[in-house]
Amino acid sequence: QVQLVESGGGLVQAGGSLRLSCAASGSTFSPYRMAWFRQAPGKEREFVATIRWNDGSTIYADSTKGRFIISRDNAKNTVYLQMNSLKSEDTAVYYCAAANAVVLRVSDSGRYTRWGQGTQVTVSS
Repeated sequence: QVQLVESGGGLVQAGGSLRLSCAASGSTFSPYRMAWFRQAPGKEREFVATIRWNDGSTIYADSTKGRFIISRDNAKNTVYLQMNSLKSEDTAVYYCAAANAVVLRVSDSGRYTRWGQGTQVTVSS
């Protein structure tokens, strides 16, 4: 059973940076796609970014494009989210997710079958 474990969250000032990690453990890990979502209090879970595991192609939400970078290390079974120029509206619990099949709508959280427990990111203004 594959488990996803996020780390790297914390408190940062507006304009600062954080790097989140999501490490997969368990049985053979070979997802089709990995993604980051986030959920702020009182709001729905929101797509942040995704990466295709075999070729590293990426897609970003409009709200994170140009500020966030998703990457992966296949040898370490780890996906990263480098977050730069953070804003107060980036405050949320960040989750990584894995999909084992083709996902037509990468922003649809229901298409991802494995989820981490989440890591809190708080941006102070």
